Amino acid sequence: MQQQQQPTTKGNFMPEPPSMVSQKDQLYLVDMLSWNLNAAKKAHHFANLCTTPDIKATIEQVGQMHQRHYETILSHLNDKAAPSQQPPLN
Repeated sequence: MQQQQQPTTKGNFMPEPPSMVSQKDQLYLVDMLSWNLNAAKKAHHFANLCTTPDIKATIEQVGQMHQRHYETILSHLNDKAAPSQQPPLN
């Protein structure tokens, strides 16, 4: 039995993220942050253990990439959270 693929249409495109994040999405975001932070830490650790300069440099680049991904996700979350943290105007 073959699965039928649904055609991709423009109707499925979300031009803007929703104003609220579901609990499932929040858990996935937490997982993504954890994965990237863990990968960055492991890369840093193994780069320090490595004695071959080329391999050490490559592992450091991988660690920096994961750190950038972590910081990017965090900055997107902070950008969305900042307006709600402001006191209401009276």
